[in-house]
Amino acid sequence: MAVREALLASLIPGPGYGFQLHGALATRTGGRRQVNVGQSYATLERATKAKLIEAAGATDDGLPLHRLTAVGRAAADAWLGGEDASGADPWDETVDRVLIAASLPGVDARPIVAAETQRWRARLSESESELEKGDDDTTGSAAALVELARAADAARARAAVDWLEGAAVAVASGPSLELVPSAERPRRGRRPSAAAAADDADAQPSANA
Repeated sequence: MAVREALLASLIPGPGYGFQLHGALATRTGGRRQVNVGQSYATLERATKAKLIEAAGATDDGLPLHRLTAVGRAAADAWLGGEDASGADPWDETVDRVLIAASLPGVDARPIVAAETQRWRARLSESESELEKGDDDTTGSAAALVELARAADAARARAAVDWLEGAAVAVASGPSLELVPSAERPRRGRRPSAAAAADDADAQPSANA
């Protein structure tokens, strides 16, 4: 999964704290994506250095809040609009993008699903065309392997289109898929406020919550 882009998208509804955003990666993808909490915090730190997110104060109990900058919002919108993260698998990007978009309050997932469907239909058409055309440059086992590889590409594209058609129905007519951000707190963590620090006196300090 494009962890950075998914975290940025999760901030579209408004500011959030690290542990909340970390949990959102799993819940907004229907549990298919489990990311180490340290990776989530490190990604938030890098996004802050890249000026994609910025500090937005703290919760009443001292958890640092993050919010999107204008540049960060543009990056989140670009990802939701179909711009895959560098090196990411297109199928994983599609599934994560659709699930996260459908879960975000205030985001219309229907055009996102439609755009993904169009892209995968184009990939399917290209794969089937390549499969029918064959390959005159190879023979024997090499040619058979090329054919199998192209058949695999076509099969994945066909499966993607089928899944997206079902997603379109769920988004358009099913129950609301929007998720309200969880208010769960980390069991231990650092609080910037003195009052919160006193409350956490027995807890061992760790990475930013």
